[in-house]
Amino acid sequence: MKQSVKLIAGNWKMNGLGASLGEVATLRQALEAEPAACRVALCPPATLVGRMAAATHGSAIEVGGQDCRAETHGAFTGGVSAAMLKDAGSSLVIVGHSERRQEFGETDRLIAAKAVAAVSAGLAPIVCVGETLEQRKAGRAVEIVRDQVMNALPEAVLGGGFAVAYEPVWAIGTGLTPTLEQIEEVHRAVRAAMLERLGLGSAAAPILYGGSVKPDNARDILAVPEVGGALVGGASLKAVDFLPIIRAV
Repeated sequence: MKQSVKLIAGNWKMNGLGASLGEVATLRQALEAEPAACRVALCPPATLVGRMAAATHGSAIEVGGQDCRAETHGAFTGGVSAAMLKDAGSSLVIVGHSERRQEFGETDRLIAAKAVAAVSAGLAPIVCVGETLEQRKAGRAVEIVRDQVMNALPEAVLGGGFAVAYEPVWAIGTGLTPTLEQIEEVHRAVRAAMLERLGLGSAAAPILYGGSVKPDNARDILAVPEVGGALVGGASLKAVDFLPIIRAV
């Protein structure tokens, strides 16, 4: 199956002020001097989306949101719609990140609705799936991730340039990383579930790995079969850390 170009996406989470855009300028200069062999995206806090889109305009760096509401508008104080992200300059959005699932109780059904909203607004969703440490220890990792793919990935994403991100919850921000064999096992299971759920139209959609991706482990992880890129957390905040991950493709 022919897969798309790998995607390296940085998730800044709740980090970054206006001064942080200096890192983006540094990254842009480096990628203009030596273009990447992959797609590169940054997902800053909503307060920075517009300014980051302006700072990256005309470059190969894509800008995305970290979350969106399933609704298009309404009385949702603090909420950000997919259309708002698109209007601010986003081309993609993360939905269903494990932190949203755990901290805000987001369900597969809600995540699927957010993915539909993203596509409707012209954004490419990155739909996140992943197991907890307890589920991994119980031998249920593949089962859990398969169920999440089947329930959180709507048919609407077909043709929308979507991606799936596998995040072993227990590896995010902990410094722990699954073995390459474990990563391959789950990525193959994700692909099988995608094909079962959406058919051959999902064969080229990248499956990103997310969970303590760093410059020193990126090359090995990105070489694993079915790993179509990375969803990078803390290492995406500084160009000096993010650039080696991009170059590892």
